Amino acid sequence: MQRYLYLSLMPESLIASMLPPTEFGNYFATGIKKRTQDQAIFFQVDPGFTSTYFPMRDIEERCQPHADGQPKRSVYLSIYRVLEHVPLEALLNLYLVTSTGAVLELSKQPYEEEERKELHLYQELCPVTPRIATSFHPLEFIRFVTQPGYPISVPKLIFVELMLNGLAIDPFLAQPEELPYSDVNHLRDCLIELQMHPEKPTKTVIRHLQQELLYRAIKNGFFVGDQSRFFYYPFPSFEELETRHGMWWQAACAAEEQRIGYIL
Repeated sequence: MQRYLYLSLMPESLIASMLPPTEFGNYFATGIKKRTQDQAIFFQVDPGFTSTYFPMRDIEERCQPHADGQPKRSVYLSIYRVLEHVPLEALLNLYLVTSTGAVLELSKQPYEEEERKELHLYQELCPVTPRIATSFHPLEFIRFVTQPGYPISVPKLIFVELMLNGLAIDPFLAQPEELPYSDVNHLRDCLIELQMHPEKPTKTVIRHLQQELLYRAIKNGFFVGDQSRFFYYPFPSFEELETRHGMWWQAACAAEEQRIGYIL
């Protein structure tokens, strides 16, 4: 059987498996007997990836079919500093899994920066998980957070941009009714502070991810990078979600409504 490598973001880990991405995502979110429900986000890693940091020799020995012929579903190779030791070029497609096991595949695409000046809201996903309001566009933000020698920095970063709607332009007067956040007033305060004090380009909104990522809150997509490399995985538009990915989108919305108790 073929073996696959996955870099999970929730939690950060490197996993070998005999399951292809969609089957792995379904298993990872719901388990063998479908008695668990946990959202999952992971990258497939280039099967040609080699490393002296990870126990790669364990894959062939430990990732073997079960006695009854069933594929080995997961073998954890590392749960610490994984992203730091996986080259960004080795990251293939990104997979978003609902807590019920529905899987959406995203691929790398060129990123076109918006021309208008606005505020941004980023949910960092790996290796740290604060939610940050900032005046930096995505490429600026990655270079800021990964700059060598900066006291608060990481070697690489994966994050997703979340919706602000009108608050991105006018945090004083814009109405936030359609934003699915429980802390909108605090968020507005953070954005106002950024606008009033441009010398401070970032503001922490939440210190760590307190619940599952709300897929419905994604503005444009996921960003991966360091000081020299930058990759973008666009999230489908609302029209694409309804027409091309309807089953996944319905599953995502239903799971979120059940978990957080409201309908956007």
